[in-house]
Amino acid sequence: MAHQQLQNTVELLERLIAYPTISADSNLALIDFAATKLETLGAKVRVSPDDTGTKANLFATLGPETDGGIVLSGHSDVVPVAGQDWTSDPFEMRQQNGKLFGRGACDMKGFIAASLAMAENYAALPLARPVHFAFTHDEETGCLGARALVEELRDIGMKPSACIIGEPTLMRIIEGHKGCYEYTVEFSGLAGHGSVPEAGVSAVEYAVRYVGHLLALRPELVARCPADSPFDPPETTLQVGRVAGGIAHNVIADKCTVDWEMRPVRTTDADFVKASMRDHVEHDLLPAMQAVHPAADIVTHTMGEVTGLEAMPDSEAVKLVYELTGANTTEFVCFGTEAGLFQQIGIPAVVCGPGSIEQAHKPDEFVELDQLDQCLAMLDRLGGKLV
Repeated sequence: MAHQQLQNTVELLERLIAYPTISADSNLALIDFAATKLETLGAKVRVSPDDTGTKANLFATLGPETDGGIVLSGHSDVVPVAGQDWTSDPFEMRQQNGKLFGRGACDMKGFIAASLAMAENYAALPLARPVHFAFTHDEETGCLGARALVEELRDIGMKPSACIIGEPTLMRIIEGHKGCYEYTVEFSGLAGHGSVPEAGVSAVEYAVRYVGHLLALRPELVARCPADSPFDPPETTLQVGRVAGGIAHNVIADKCTVDWEMRPVRTTDADFVKASMRDHVEHDLLPAMQAVHPAADIVTHTMGEVTGLEAMPDSEAVKLVYELTGANTTEFVCFGTEAGLFQQIGIPAVVCGPGSIEQAHKPDEFVELDQLDQCLAMLDRLGGKLV
């Protein structure tokens, strides 16, 4: 790829990293920047705010408003940096030894920067089919933005022929991944003095019982694993991310919260886990809690249930990226993306982007210049498919 195009991408990435789009905060400044750039190039831009008005999705189109276009998709939000040991400001891009450091460098502002850089090239072409840019909010907290976006595309009857999700894959082609289901469970008990534990209902203790039952399902999920599972690890996995409750050593905790997730290989595994946990709560935990304190409760909040990406025979998206990269093999990964949501509404999807998932969510996150160069080469070849 020409040096100037790579330099443009680096400059764009520096600008994008400077927007601190942590999922808990607004992404509007970044979306406004991208929208303005694409509008300047002649794109038809749709910005869709969420219910709070503090976040938005962007969907922009260069070329004719017809079916059969190609979607370049990326999420604008990043994970927090609090508590991480960064060697430089995570929101000021640092370049060193062929690497670009900063929060979101690989996950996944590198791909967004490359897409915006290539938009200048696409705008100068006599496009016979459209290229779409889809930048979403809140991927890291349940793919909330992409859920709204695909519903919007369905409502307006938009039918692209393929979607490339630019998550960091070291530019390898990913045709399948597990789902990602996330839950927050709130336990409400009865506070009291620690010297008389039977007089109260410890939300923490019942949360521990809940977690114990959840983790006891792991061997059963291993037993349920399909013999031909392409994933590593092959089975549906469970993980407890956070347990928080109580105020002091000698006070019976009346509140506790458990955050957990599962990565299902198939939806039947997810149904099995949810049914088992529901039965445990309704038949074991709640009766014991309410025998002491009738107002005790356990409430489960679904933070996100993101479907996996299923490998599809003769996928238009896979065929396209084969041609664009020269590769002839695909892989499967365990991390989740927004690809399955596009697939659900009939848009073939594939995951392929610059950088390594090994760097994502970590301090001193980086993307290599060579990876951006490979991504630009792929997107440059895409231009030939649009005319």
